[in-house]
Amino acid sequence: MIQTPAAPPGVDLRRLRAFLGSAGPLRAELIAGGRSNLTYVVTDGANEWVLRRPPLGHVLATAHDMAREHRVLSALAATPVPVPKTYILCINPDVLGAPFYLMEKVEGTVYRTAEQTERLAAERATALAHELIDVLAALHGVDPGAVGLDDFGRPAGFLDRQVRRWQRQLAASRSREIAGIDELSDALAGSVPATQRPAIVHGDYKIDNVIVGPDDAITAVVDWEMATLGDPLCDLGLFDVYMDGGIAEMVAGAPGPATGFPPGTRLRARYAAATGLDLTPLPWYEALGCFKLAVISEGIHYRFLRGQTVGEGFAEIGDMVAPLVAAGLERLRLGS
Repeated sequence: MIQTPAAPPGVDLRRLRAFLGSAGPLRAELIAGGRSNLTYVVTDGANEWVLRRPPLGHVLATAHDMAREHRVLSALAATPVPVPKTYILCINPDVLGAPFYLMEKVEGTVYRTAEQTERLAAERATALAHELIDVLAALHGVDPGAVGLDDFGRPAGFLDRQVRRWQRQLAASRSREIAGIDELSDALAGSVPATQRPAIVHGDYKIDNVIVGPDDAITAVVDWEMATLGDPLCDLGLFDVYMDGGIAEMVAGAPGPATGFPPGTRLRARYAAATGLDLTPLPWYEALGCFKLAVISEGIHYRFLRGQTVGEGFAEIGDMVAPLVAAGLERLRLGS
């Protein structure tokens, strides 16, 4: 009888092996870094795949949709946007307790920490930052209809729905008082800008959601769980929150100007030149990004308190919420 090795929580290797029809035993390893959907490397000794599934417990409505993530990755395969190849989608929860999919394991570096980015000289950091902006602009230039994603979302009223969505997510994860978060929520709802044009949006575009090859080119954009059709400046606003100093040091391990990356003003100018979009209302989008990250962090904090997280690094996530709220309010004041 073939022995099935121990697996991290969230993967039943015996059931997965039966589903895949694998002749030999499988092994799985949780990939560190993710705080929402769970990502594993799975191997049968001859082949390797990446498996994505929702988190354990307290899965918020509309979040963690594996079928949507699989669909957008498959659709973008023939575009200039680098994405992993997809192999199989399983929507039957009987296999692993939740839907999941398998995709290609792309080799390269994921820059998650200041220690990693500090090793990049200014020239390499600048080249990587330009690559990040160019890929984002390329994504926002993809015609959704040309890749079969014309029904992937509802661009009309997208920003109003975004504010309401994160308000609902906050209500579902609220376990404590958070100073200023209702003020931020109300201010966003009361000052929604007009969308200039719809696009495919990633929803969480940042340096540690890309894989970088040995030539410093981006070989894959990953973590598409929030992708939809919507306002492209939502991606740019959130990217700014992650990258342009201040809150970036706390949120994304400081891959910003403090570690040799060019300032956000230069990156925004490059994006505007590539897309033709007017960036005047960008502070509102940055404030929305702060609110979104605050709500996501509060949801992770909620799961952590209930013992429903897998891996390490969750204990401090709740401490990020209040500074994100303050940063969002400051962005709105700057843009008013």
